[in-house]
Amino acid sequence: MTEASTPALSTAQPEDFFQLLKPRVMSVVIFTAVVGLVVAGGDIDWISAAIAILCIAVGAGAAGALNMALEGETDALMRRTRGRPVAAGRVNKNDAMTFGVILSVFSVMLLGMTTNWVAGGLLAMTIVYYAGFYTLLLKRRTPQNIVIGGAAGAFPPVIGWAAATGQMPWQAWLLFAIIFLWTPPHSWALALYSAGDYAKAGIPMMPVARGAKSTRLQILIYSLVFVAVAIAPGFTGLGGPVYLAVSILGGLGFLLLAFRLWRSRAGDAPDKAEAVGREAALYDVRAEAKPARNLFAFSILYLVGLFAALLIERLTAIVSL
Repeated sequence: MTEASTPALSTAQPEDFFQLLKPRVMSVVIFTAVVGLVVAGGDIDWISAAIAILCIAVGAGAAGALNMALEGETDALMRRTRGRPVAAGRVNKNDAMTFGVILSVFSVMLLGMTTNWVAGGLLAMTIVYYAGFYTLLLKRRTPQNIVIGGAAGAFPPVIGWAAATGQMPWQAWLLFAIIFLWTPPHSWALALYSAGDYAKAGIPMMPVARGAKSTRLQILIYSLVFVAVAIAPGFTGLGGPVYLAVSILGGLGFLLLAFRLWRSRAGDAPDKAEAVGREAALYDVRAEAKPARNLFAFSILYLVGLFAALLIERLTAIVSL
């Protein structure tokens, strides 16, 4: 066998395949799915519940692996994503694709057989929606990519609810709406100080396609709608007094930061600062971009606080029975 025909040996390590799962995104998926499952009630036993959460987590990781396989060349152009396994060349594109497909089939089939096929079908649809509809069709074609594509990240609590009860009532879709409306201001705040990366990669994120001023205004509008919807569970019986307090106080903080961002000049000039490492790429910005960074960071805390309040109230009610 000649040297030219000798297959290249993979340098991928187990850590690289773990990173294909997008563990940070997966942690949010797991948390919101747990909240949906617990708040739903139902008569699901703890073993089936644990398997359901595992399947939802693996399904989310599968979608992440498929996304990285399809977006490797694009990721390599962006400072924030160039260290990802496929973009950096540590994992072959075909290996990542195969890994994602295997995990997808495994998670969907196991969830359907362990709980019900309503949950299994929703998980399958979410994976296809994110890896196919969002990654292949939306991301490069419209500045509304993150708005429409954000639905993929909003499904986990609905899937958790369906796994527990086999149903998808309006309460589950209210949790969906909270995450769905949270996604644009959260993502566009990041995009305001990462616009150069998106432009280089040819991705028409809102600051690239419509400009920073328009993006800041849309963030403010979405924030007003999002906070109103986020408070709604406190008045519908889904959330109690703890949730109501967290949603109102956190919502006021969210709106204050959104208003400051609207009044700022964040994104007007490209941020030329070179970040040190992937973590710095998210948070090390110039003074003009700090209002965008602050909203981005606080949005994560607010979303976690909302779902944590629901979880605490439900667990407290269960313990007191």
